[in-house]
Amino acid sequence: MCYKNSKYTYSIAFVGSLIEIIQIRILIKKHSKVINFSSISVDINTYVGIDEAGRGPLAGSVIAAAVVLGDTLSWDEVQDSKKLSPAKREKLSNLIKEHALSWSIGQCNACEIDRYNIFNASLLAMQRAFDGLDTQIELVLVDGKFSPELSVESYAVIKGDQHVPAIGAASIIAKVTRDAEMINLDKSFPQYGFAQHKGYPTAQHLAALKQYGACQYHRRSFKPVAEVI
Repeated sequence: MCYKNSKYTYSIAFVGSLIEIIQIRILIKKHSKVINFSSISVDINTYVGIDEAGRGPLAGSVIAAAVVLGDTLSWDEVQDSKKLSPAKREKLSNLIKEHALSWSIGQCNACEIDRYNIFNASLLAMQRAFDGLDTQIELVLVDGKFSPELSVESYAVIKGDQHVPAIGAASIIAKVTRDAEMINLDKSFPQYGFAQHKGYPTAQHLAALKQYGACQYHRRSFKPVAEVI
């Protein structure tokens, strides 16, 4: 159904969708208060670390994790997930889930990424991860240059996954969770090789896109995918 006048045709569905997108983008508030972790003293039991995985791939969700490590174990092995082997990440992810005071996962799927853009979707996934925690914490540290606005005090920490134990832990859980998602997708869509490249724009993935086109889990707002639709 459309409204018409002498110059324009307005689709109700389109306008409604546009309003929803604008509302969500307004709700996804952020700030750029950056803190140097080495300059503060904070108890490992009293803060949340948040990180995400999956901003760069052409397919799948962007997944964030929020972790309150606590002093239940020595976390010396926890570091940036990108510096760990898949087997080591898997081992540490299980250890963190078992012994951390609290942890939670949040995500935005490919449709949400296309709708809100990958930056906003990443912030929304972080908000969802924080909201899923079952522990009351008054300080949140987020990897990167920006933090979502949350109900408690939060700061961004540049290269936080390398310097803040709880952020490193969050990066590990997020990465392992996302890799598992892509391996599972590979079972339904083996032609793309998701299990190998996890959705990133490798030569193998780009060639598969040209040969088979995009599936429903591809991010249509990303240029290499848009080019084959």
